[in-house]
Amino acid sequence: MDNDCNQSDTFFDSVHFSQLLAMLDILPGTLFWVKNAKGEIVHGNEAFLAHIGVSSLHQILGQTDLAFAPAHLAHQYMVDDEKVMAGQLVTERLEVNQPEGSDDLAWYVTSKRPLYSSQGEIVGTYGMSKKLHAPSCTQPGMSALKTPVEYIRANFAQPLKLTDIAEASHLSVSALERRFKKHLNITPKQFLTQVRLEQARKLLIETNDSISEIAFSVGFTDHSYFSRQFQLYFSEQPREVKKHYHR
Repeated sequence: MDNDCNQSDTFFDSVHFSQLLAMLDILPGTLFWVKNAKGEIVHGNEAFLAHIGVSSLHQILGQTDLAFAPAHLAHQYMVDDEKVMAGQLVTERLEVNQPEGSDDLAWYVTSKRPLYSSQGEIVGTYGMSKKLHAPSCTQPGMSALKTPVEYIRANFAQPLKLTDIAEASHLSVSALERRFKKHLNITPKQFLTQVRLEQARKLLIETNDSISEIAFSVGFTDHSYFSRQFQLYFSEQPREVKKHYHR
């Protein structure tokens, strides 16, 4: 077994890794990227380049997410990268996004890994994100969640109850909870909190509103509870985000 492993290592040492990277350009609807320890792009496949609106890798080499992503999203990616650099793994995380100015939901399955050197040190990160085209016969959960997700995103600033979401989705509360748990691995309440927190982070970065005003505007009624949830979700306090972007 050890001999087989050594032969495999020797083989890969003898080939140009760039050949394998080139194959990732033919994966349909799949973004692939590699970053160094500073979070700077060192590689991206064609789908990744098209996704961020550039035609050549040279246009983004050595740049961080802040150069081409909205500030609130770039901040999310950077927090993710810090966790992966610490050795954490992101495996097939189902994410739902609604692009600015669009009524369409976009679903992605994202995985991220630390990149190790030959000495076993973490020197960067790499990841893949595949866009799911919902609804489809292979992703029935996407269709099942479309209505409640859209309702939550449209009404997150209101004092929503589970019964409100269930009624708007023509489901019982228990059926609603089962679908969220099965397809997103979180509860409807957790998803609502995530939507509120993501919107709050965006406002913290892009506006000069106070933390209390922002918390209230996205549906939180208790400042302390908002700060605790923000810390749990983003691993930093709202005041730290505000201080970083409004020096």
